Amino acid sequence: MNTSGQVGADVPKVKLTKESFQRGLRIFRFVLPYKAPFIAGLLLLLLSSVSTMVMPKMLGYLVNIANHQTATLPAYLPKTITGIALVLFGVVLLQGVFSFGRIFFFSRVSEFSVRDIRRTLYQKLVTLPIPFFEQRRVGEITSRLTSDVANIQDTFTLTLAEFMRQILTLLAGVAFIMWESWRLSLFMLATFPPLVLLAFLFGRSIRKLSKQTQDELAKTNVIVEETMQGINSVKAFTSEQHEVQRYGLGLGRTVDAALKASLFRGGFVSFIIVAIFGGIFLVLWRGATYVELPASDPRHLPMGDLVSFILYTMFIGASVAGLGEMYGKIQSSLGASERILEILDEESEPVHQPRPAGTAPLKVRGDIEYQHVQFRYPTRPDLTVLKDISFHIEAGEKVALVGPSGAGKSTIVQLLMLLYPLSGGHIRVDGRDINDLDLTELRQHIGIVPQETLLFGGTIRENILYGRPGAPEADIIDAARRANAWQFIQSFPEGLETVVGERGIKLSGGQRQRIAIARAILKNPAILLLDEATSALDSESEKLVQQAMDELMQNRTSIIIAHRLSTIRKVDKILVIDGGRIVEQGSHDELSHDDNGLYANLLKLQFELT
Repeated sequence: MNTSGQVGADVPKVKLTKESFQRGLRIFRFVLPYKAPFIAGLLLLLLSSVSTMVMPKMLGYLVNIANHQTATLPAYLPKTITGIALVLFGVVLLQGVFSFGRIFFFSRVSEFSVRDIRRTLYQKLVTLPIPFFEQRRVGEITSRLTSDVANIQDTFTLTLAEFMRQILTLLAGVAFIMWESWRLSLFMLATFPPLVLLAFLFGRSIRKLSKQTQDELAKTNVIVEETMQGINSVKAFTSEQHEVQRYGLGLGRTVDAALKASLFRGGFVSFIIVAIFGGIFLVLWRGATYVELPASDPRHLPMGDLVSFILYTMFIGASVAGLGEMYGKIQSSLGASERILEILDEESEPVHQPRPAGTAPLKVRGDIEYQHVQFRYPTRPDLTVLKDISFHIEAGEKVALVGPSGAGKSTIVQLLMLLYPLSGGHIRVDGRDINDLDLTELRQHIGIVPQETLLFGGTIRENILYGRPGAPEADIIDAARRANAWQFIQSFPEGLETVVGERGIKLSGGQRQRIAIARAILKNPAILLLDEATSALDSESEKLVQQAMDELMQNRTSIIIAHRLSTIRKVDKILVIDGGRIVEQGSHDELSHDDNGLYANLLKLQFELT
């Protein structure tokens, strides 16, 4: 079942605790190089919030002047409508400037920080060992670089600033309304707790139902993915109507969940409308009773102050509502941060070990020795793949590994490149344990031509150069000639600049294999690993590729995983692997004459099939 299309669509929310908050703060280390613009953004955020909170007071003064109640105005303010209007316009202008600066600085911090996060995360991913990728789907990994990082970017750009703005607005709003009328403030604040509690309960139910709707929709999407990927099987078993019915049932469950959620959303909207407007009307009613009192009464409230009070009350209500939304976004951001930090905390391969001063770069002749090697996959420690593998290959020898599928042939060569840690035994190259060698330098001396060649989506030149970046043009052409690839490369109008398409789809299987061989020739490795590349090719392509492989194997240690036994007659030694052990070894002539041997039986079976 493939659900990779849904990975990352719903970032898990982490409960906001002291521990989760401290863990999430670790992601802010990427902000530290840009602390100057970040601090500038915070300062402008503060100024923008202050200018916003000044506006209701100015509007209140404007109403008081209109009602000829100028006694409440501070001495430093003008006492005319035009004067207050100009001050108000100046405040609006300043707020625009502060808001622009805030967005400018926070955007710079966000873009540069997210760039650093993506680069660090990608750098970490490409240095992680193979078992990490075997335990995770590609969609899950790419979602870290896309949806999780985008979630954090929203936090840096919007969520953090808005959360702080709402906090400042709430605190300043409460302070202002208490200053305006503490009696009316207490009356207004008394209505808040039940409203907030009901809003919280509604919101939790809506989130739960929305998640249920998303889960049901994800299940229906899985049905579509499975049907499209296995469309040949669907048609072969005439199951079209069964799949349509299955998809229809899934959609029905999705609609039921969505309708249930919509009922709660409708009720929530109605509750908010009644609560907000009802609360405003209650405050207006209570405030109006204070306005009509005589000026000598200590409870008297000027009309302008009531207007300011109502505006501040609306600001407070909006802040409380906004804080609920911001809280949810912060929870999602903490979840995204933890998922990213999990990868950054993974242990990388021991590549690029520092070389002691005065030591020369690693040189490899190609002498290989396996001593009692054992191996179990890290994800399946109960299953032994290799059970005491011992053999010796002298520099320049050509050795073939043969045996039934699943015998452990590919694992043997993967261990030479240290793609997995050994479970037991030792592998030595030129007498040195590979665990003591610089992993990057060791792999630079090993070339591989896999059975299924993977080309990158660039040009033929870029794919050949992958073996040795920066190689001169003459070496590229020479490698292509020796790989029997130059003739077909020249037939393309763009030559070496021909784009091969995703995974090399624009080239035939034989052409892809010869590009891979040219890449290995250009790398000029001391040790060559060949997962026989001719098994899926037609006769003409097989002949050209085999000639290129013979050229490639000259004067270098070669280990060949053989599928067609007819192609390994000329190797120096054949190792027959079965059940994770070497059960036979010798030359082709020696093994083929042992009638009771596994190699002879495989050879006989293969000739019978052909």
